[in-house]
Amino acid sequence: MEIKKIIFNWIFLLFVLNVNAQGNSRYVNTFMGTDGTGHTFPGPSMPFGMVQPGPDNSTTGWNHTSGYQYKDTLLLGFSQTRFSGTGIGEMGNILLLPFHEKKLKFKNSYFKNTEKATVGYYTLTKKDDIKIELTCSERVAFHQYTYPNKNAKLLLDFQHGFQFSTDSLVLESDVKIENSKTISGYCKTKGWVTKKYFFTIDFETPFAASKEVPKEKKQNAPKYILDFNLAQNKILKIKIALSTVSTEGAKLNLLTEIPHWSFEKVKQNAEKVWNNYLNRIDIEAPLKQKEIFYTSLYHLLLQPSNIADVDGKYRGADDKINTAPNKEYYATLSIWDIYRGAFPLLQIIAPEKIDGVVNTMLLHHKAAGFLPIWTAWGQDNYCMIGNHAIPMILSAYSNGFNGFDHKEALKAMIETSTINHINSDWTLYLQYGYYPLDKLDNEAVSRTLESSFDDYCVAQMAENLNDKTNQVQFQKRANFYKNLFDAETQLFRGKDTQGNWRTPFDALTATSPLNNPGDYTEANAWQYFWTPAQYDIDGMKNLLGGTKAFTQKLNDFFTIESLNPNKFLGQEAMIGQYAHGNEPSHHIVYLYAYSETPKVGQKYIHQIINEFHNNTPDGMIGNDDCGQMSAWYILSTLGFYPVNPTNGEFILGAPQVKKATLRLKNNKTFTIEATNFSAKNIFQENPKLNNSLLSKSFITYSEIMSGGSLNFQMTHK
Repeated sequence: MEIKKIIFNWIFLLFVLNVNAQGNSRYVNTFMGTDGTGHTFPGPSMPFGMVQPGPDNSTTGWNHTSGYQYKDTLLLGFSQTRFSGTGIGEMGNILLLPFHEKKLKFKNSYFKNTEKATVGYYTLTKKDDIKIELTCSERVAFHQYTYPNKNAKLLLDFQHGFQFSTDSLVLESDVKIENSKTISGYCKTKGWVTKKYFFTIDFETPFAASKEVPKEKKQNAPKYILDFNLAQNKILKIKIALSTVSTEGAKLNLLTEIPHWSFEKVKQNAEKVWNNYLNRIDIEAPLKQKEIFYTSLYHLLLQPSNIADVDGKYRGADDKINTAPNKEYYATLSIWDIYRGAFPLLQIIAPEKIDGVVNTMLLHHKAAGFLPIWTAWGQDNYCMIGNHAIPMILSAYSNGFNGFDHKEALKAMIETSTINHINSDWTLYLQYGYYPLDKLDNEAVSRTLESSFDDYCVAQMAENLNDKTNQVQFQKRANFYKNLFDAETQLFRGKDTQGNWRTPFDALTATSPLNNPGDYTEANAWQYFWTPAQYDIDGMKNLLGGTKAFTQKLNDFFTIESLNPNKFLGQEAMIGQYAHGNEPSHHIVYLYAYSETPKVGQKYIHQIINEFHNNTPDGMIGNDDCGQMSAWYILSTLGFYPVNPTNGEFILGAPQVKKATLRLKNNKTFTIEATNFSAKNIFQENPKLNNSLLSKSFITYSEIMSGGSLNFQMTHK
């Protein structure tokens, strides 16, 4: 009996060790969000990594902004870079397509049932029986192809890229075949941004012959067909290293990160690194919920991307080469999206990255003259409105991050808010106290409301640093949003230079640059009404006539039926006028915490979680937008969300799991428990922080990071 007990204990211990070794990466479904409008991708990447090798089905079209769509089984090949969840395509550089036919087919189909992926690994088998396997380090993509015979061919395409428009192209290139094992060079491309990328490609097996494919019209980069005589195992291994700086930088990245040819070693290291991050939160939940949660955490951590070389060198917004502090320079900064929930969540999950992100934005300011708006490969594409690097900097300051110069940060915030630049005409803005629609027929109301929020942030930073003059000046500007409040419609409405309201006024039809003239950004008047509530709840209540009217306005918002919702204008995953598919709505459900009926908000949180998120390829409604949609899900599952993402406050909602444990820096933990949690008990009451009843509707960043416990009593009432 004792021997059986010992054997059982050993088996159990081995099982536990195996589970722990796997970590939370085993719950990640990289195909989640790849079908429909999520615009994610299934290929490997490292947390905050520079490269993302993966399959490309198309270079054009809104459905293929990541290069991939789950239902599409036609292959162009496998490129090395892409963005996750964006509404515009960019990157997709250096395409490889293995084949062995005499006549190359540029579109190859594959067996869908062979397509599989885990963190740091992707594989499929083409219908010509070539098995594709991909993995990567931070700056180096690793391809492994298994051919059906020893005679192998490979298309190498430097003209390839995801097209922002029909004008997208390679402006110039310099590609050198150094020898039969190495090809290096650079390309300058024009797409969402104009960028330079440098590369080196190393083959384990030398190619026996190379032939350049004749160039077509407007092609400024070569395509090659390479022939290989493979060894007995019929495997071809390829490493592709990238750099923003030089081919020498790319070679240093390759030599430093993957100096060997062990595909399995790189794959295992990727899984290990991912588990280091994914294991920072543990939740007690059913398998389906774990898959959604940890895939959301995975998507959150894909970016921003550190595009500095291993020696810290990077190419800045002014095209000059510099060395980044701590060897960190971040791009893929979808700032309009991530300032809301993703960046505050990163401060909890990956606080070691925050100073580097802020320093990157300050370096961008030095090079460009204003803080970044949306950077791709280190260059600004000026996408979206506002200057929301400003609230990101204030958020980092408010939460105690000290690895950047606070005075320099305030200076950058002020200059960005006073010196005219793309999408920010401060002369016009200050002359009228709003953007007048007859001077700006492009999102004038949204630009005013978002600039007011940025101005509030400058005022707060100025107050923090005892700059009274700028505090007063920008606090006045923070109230400009009130200049567009129409007492008759009880909404923010476009106004011209004479003070006349836009007529006719359609409060329910969303507008954007796609259907100008329009006063709102991928939203309508109802959805943008709640923008100032991020920072001025009292001001909003005063405009409406008090808390009762504020509550009624929220109830109306969630019950007024949508008219012809258009997903291209952010109108997806609708509850009344609430559009979960786009960022302007994300904080609104949490405004119920300031109303007379906070539990109504908890009801809607539960509905959004269960109706608009799933562990399937089509389980994400609306672009993930570099992790913001995922951040909303993670935070709301834990039970809180930052309405004001700059002051360190997380508004309490209703937890969607029985228990969650956050593993924080300095070996601290923060535990969230939901007593009496069930499918029926979706409301919380009597929340306690460290066993003391909370008298407020929020907890703070410092309270979370200090460690401790948050307990919710769940009820069906």
